[in-house]
This record gives sequence, C-alpha cells and structure tokens, in this order.
Amino acid sequence: MQGGKMIIMNKWIRRGLAPVLAVPLMLTACANGDDGDDDTVEVAEVTRSIFYAPLYVAIEEGFFADENIDIDLTTTWGGDTTMTALLSDSADVALVGSETSIYVHAQNPSDPVVNFGALTQTDGTFLVSREPMPDFSWDDLEGASYLGQRAGGMPQMAGEYALRQNGIDPHKDVELDQSVDFENIAGAFASGSGDFVQLFEPNATEFEEEGIGHVVASFGEESGTLPYTSFITKESMVEEDEDVLVRFNRAIYEAQQFVENESSETVAASIAPYFDETSEDVIANVVERYDEQNSFAKDPYIDEEGWDHLQDIMEESGELPERIDYEDLVDTDIADRALE
Repeated sequence: MQGGKMIIMNKWIRRGLAPVLAVPLMLTACANGDDGDDDTVEVAEVTRSIFYAPLYVAIEEGFFADENIDIDLTTTWGGDTTMTALLSDSADVALVGSETSIYVHAQNPSDPVVNFGALTQTDGTFLVSREPMPDFSWDDLEGASYLGQRAGGMPQMAGEYALRQNGIDPHKDVELDQSVDFENIAGAFASGSGDFVQLFEPNATEFEEEGIGHVVASFGEESGTLPYTSFITKESMVEEDEDVLVRFNRAIYEAQQFVENESSETVAASIAPYFDETSEDVIANVVERYDEQNSFAKDPYIDEEGWDHLQDIMEESGELPERIDYEDLVDTDIADRALE
C-alpha cells in the first residue's frame, strides 16, 4: 500500500466496510423454496440509471420470471454501501463497478467476492461544456474549470484516462474540482460552477434540451471497453447456489438481446416505470446514445482483455492496490453455462 494512492480504500475502512470484512459471513438471502416456489434474489444496485437498462428489461419483460427468479431490487446509492450490503448479507448480488471487487479483494475478506456477469462495458459519462463548441478540441480544456467525479471511482478514473490519452493532464492542465458530491454535480454546473462537467445521463441529454450545456465528447468512446458495471456476488453463493446465478445470467442475456434488437423507443417503454421523473422521449434518446457507443454488454461474459484494461486505467490513476489475476476475481463458468 503506497501512501496517498490508497485514499479510497481508507475511506472504505472509515465508512465501516472493514468491520464487515472481519467477521464470518453466511449466505442468507437467496430463498430457494422446497415447495417449487421461485428463487428470490436480492440485488443491490449502486444507483438507478438508464445505463442499466438491460436489468430493468429483464424484470419488466419477464425474463427473470421465465427462469423462476423473483428479483428484490434495492438502490443502495454508492459503491461502498453497495458492497457493504453484499458483504453483510443484505444482498445476494451487487450491481456495481468491477473496481470495487478489487478494493474488497485487497482487504482479504473471509468470504471473497467474484464478478460473474457483465452489464455495461464502457464508461457512461459525457463531457459537457457550458458554451456550444461545434469545433471542440481537447486542447480547449487547458486552463478551464472542470467539475469531475469523485476520486477513486471508475467515472473519474476513466475520465482522467481519456484526458491523458488526448494530451491533457487532469491535475495540471485543468482546474479540477472533485469537491462536489455525485448527486450534486449536475446542480452545481446548472448553478454556474465549472466551464466543463463530467455527467451521466439523463443529465447530459436534459442539459442539452434546456440549453444549460452541450455534449462535446464521450468518455465511454475515449476510454475503451472494460467491465464497467458488473454483477458481483460472494464465493459462498457460487458454491451453494450456482444454478441460480446461471439462470440469473441467462435472464440478463435475454434482456441484453432485447436491448440490442429492439428500438430505443421499445426499450424506453419497457423501463419507463423505473424513471418517473424522466420522459420516455429522453429515455429513448439516452438508450440510443448508449447503444450507439456499445455501452451495453452484448452478453454476460467478462473477457480478460477488458479486465486488464480496467486495471491499467486504475493503475494510471494511482488507485490500483495490486494487480489481480483475471481468474481470481472473474468467474466465467457461470456466463458460459448461461450462454449454452
């Protein structure tokens, strides 16, 4: 562990993850009735996002039901709380950035975690400028004020990687502000802070429609393919309920095919109940934007090349505690069986 490079892990410890890691954990949540009832899988999602469209499609279109699975979905708002929910048996499955599994692995949990299914395969944020910039160049960022995502999170790491790839040092060439909480970044920009901001959807699209900001670049396109958001569980569940996880991945795969093959309007109509405050037109536009840049994984399989790229990005940002072998944190057998 190298000094300041491990700030994010120290935050995890302060926030209470370490005590969770220190106690023996028991699988409790995945209820498998002996009377033929469906299996209930408790899923903790790190945030509610159109970025996760295939998950909601799998629920709404009955793909989980076809696999005799009931989904109990909870939004846990943040990587630390999401992984704590998983490790403390408040959830069977966490939908969260794969980088969190690396942070947890470094703490040597008594019941290790494993990535078993891919949901998104690129970063989901966009660079938004305050002024229209039809001829945008990355050099335009030099000397500008820039509202970024939190240090140690995958959005910020992917964003920094994209800037470096385009000749911009995020800590020297721009006035980087990481002091604003995730949920307040859009509001801060709308209130006048920053020349540029790194935003998820639907904020980026809504800002364009309202004339508040203008999308000038995609961090997903710039940072490449990687296991950005994945389904993660504990090894104890793999050992005891692997068949449930195979069926879970099979349902996700059906939803991934649905998202790939149906129109963005059809997908938007399916997932609209999860986004009461967002119009179906905006949802459809966001789905289309993510689909065009291949953000939605085509199947649940997490490949080794993407895993290595993830760690390269983390390492370049100074947030990688240690390189972890692909086989140690990715279970491909579950995806392979689901795709048979």
